[in-house]
Amino acid sequence: MFVFALAVVFKLCTIQFVDGDKYRAMAQKRTIKRFDIPANRGNVYSADGSLLATSIPKYDIAIDAVTSTDKNFNKYIKPLCDSLAVFTGKTSSGIEKKISKARKTKNQYLLLLTNLSYSEFVRVRNFPLFKLGSIRGGFVYDQTTKREHPLGGIAERSIGYERKDENNYYTRVGIDGAFGKDYLRGTNGKRLKQKIGKGEWKPIQDVNEIEPKNGYDIYTTIDVNIQDIAHHSLLGQLEEYEAEHGCVVVMDVKTGEIKAISNLGRNREGKYYERLNYAVGESHEPGSTFKVMAMMAALEDKVIDTSTVIDTKNGSKRFYGRTIYDSGAGHGKISAAKALEVSSNIGLATIIDDNYKNNPEKFLKRLRQWRLNDTLGVSIIGEGIPDIPYPGASNWSRNALPSISYGYNMRLTPLQTLAFYNAIANNGQLIKPRFLRAVKEFDRNIEVFDKEVLVDKICSDQTLSKIKDILKNIVVRGTGKKLYSETFSMAGKTGTAWADYADIEAWRKDRKYVSSFAGYFPVENPKYSCIVVIHKPSTKVGFYGADVSGPVFKRIAQKIYTDTPLIDEIQSVEYNNPQVVKDFEKFNSISNTYKTIMPNLVGVAAMDAVAFLENMDVKVNVKLRGSGVIKSQSISKDIKLKSNQTVVLEAS
Repeated sequence: MFVFALAVVFKLCTIQFVDGDKYRAMAQKRTIKRFDIPANRGNVYSADGSLLATSIPKYDIAIDAVTSTDKNFNKYIKPLCDSLAVFTGKTSSGIEKKISKARKTKNQYLLLLTNLSYSEFVRVRNFPLFKLGSIRGGFVYDQTTKREHPLGGIAERSIGYERKDENNYYTRVGIDGAFGKDYLRGTNGKRLKQKIGKGEWKPIQDVNEIEPKNGYDIYTTIDVNIQDIAHHSLLGQLEEYEAEHGCVVVMDVKTGEIKAISNLGRNREGKYYERLNYAVGESHEPGSTFKVMAMMAALEDKVIDTSTVIDTKNGSKRFYGRTIYDSGAGHGKISAAKALEVSSNIGLATIIDDNYKNNPEKFLKRLRQWRLNDTLGVSIIGEGIPDIPYPGASNWSRNALPSISYGYNMRLTPLQTLAFYNAIANNGQLIKPRFLRAVKEFDRNIEVFDKEVLVDKICSDQTLSKIKDILKNIVVRGTGKKLYSETFSMAGKTGTAWADYADIEAWRKDRKYVSSFAGYFPVENPKYSCIVVIHKPSTKVGFYGADVSGPVFKRIAQKIYTDTPLIDEIQSVEYNNPQVVKDFEKFNSISNTYKTIMPNLVGVAAMDAVAFLENMDVKVNVKLRGSGVIKSQSISKDIKLKSNQTVVLEAS
């Protein structure tokens, strides 16, 4: 037993003096830990400074019921519980009983309040006992941040978010996700906490070890008013046509700034919300909106003119063993311009096949020059990849070229299609769509984003002029004539494409379509371009682009110009009228010469004569018969006037 006792003493001495630092470090590591204090994420603002996304700090309040001295605890526990009772609506006695029990059981972390705002946190922190701090008063708090979107569900997907799961895997969506890492996220702070049992950790000090540094703020191009118009216009149409999903984008023609973007999908309950960013990420067959690109290629290559006659037959025509149809009974022989106005599939397929079948690369090269085969490189993550087939590809056949001409056997995103229409409105300059204006720290610019030109000129002015006339006539007398308005002008192209038609027999039993409209307004001096795409509307209600998507486009255009005041600019307010100058000089000369002597007022305007005599303290009686110029006066000139004397003036 003596030897065993010596061994125990030896081991204790070894642990204490030889390995003591090692074991003390291990103990501290298990009981004391450095926790991250999340930095406030930067705010996301609209173009006019309205708040789109912000981080709201939230606080949990607890009490260390052990750390206070008996003197402080007994003195302040009742006032503290009274204050908490007023704050929470609970009874003071119930709260006091709960805290007293925690003191008896040595509970160092009794949670009292959760999810407080900053103003509520400051109020509670100044309650009796708590205002003594963490050591003397046992005040313990934890801070977290919550991302809020003041606009609610409007543009929520485009504004986006950044989330991290328990495995440190980030999910990044929209503007918030794209710029979170570099700008919005900020730098986390550090705070030491001590483990107090049962998985609870209590801050050791009342202040942070390292204070968090907040993220930068981002100013977007979004216009809140236009965003609200676009969102509700799209929502109303989706509900009316019971569509699966849809999107709308409004773009500033000159700058490429995205003024509004809305993406709405239907859930199982039939409600619509921002599910996915369809406008940026969903590539699909554009249908008839692509006919504009096909026509422009043929015009630019000078293989046709707008007056070239095209035989569209009686509504059907065979191409390499496959029949292409037009809606209705067909259009017969019509001009190339008319073929686009009435959106003839046969017309565009004939134009492209006749002129490019022996050299399809010539046509495809033109599309590549317009960057239609490439992404736009927008800042939002997840841009869809366009797909235009080429000879030798798995999806290329002799029918590929006729199919591409009217928007099939290829894929584009709505934003990619809109960028091209915007280039037409912008006199041929293809601009990269832009979602950001600047990154700021308070009022200091960290980075400013300017217009980025992708193609300086997509085609000749002659081709632009011809295609603009056709787009205007589509609304006036073509497939979009239902949208025509005398009060404001619009130009654009309707689109109606089949959807989910891989199984043609199943499609015929349950037909699904993609309805679209792309264009710009006003025609004379385009300010905004816009695209509306609605997927799978109920065929019982309607499915043509002019019926489903066109009204959304028109509603947006109408409201923008109804709600936006017109401003007339005056170049200069400096305007000299020689006659006015002459009359003033004459009146000024008389007033400076005559003080009490009757002046000669013949030839002076009656209004000036009255003002002059009244300033001389005499009464004036004017007999006005003509133009208002004094012809005679009752008192001759150079006669001294008396106070309150009456002078009769005759004007004719």
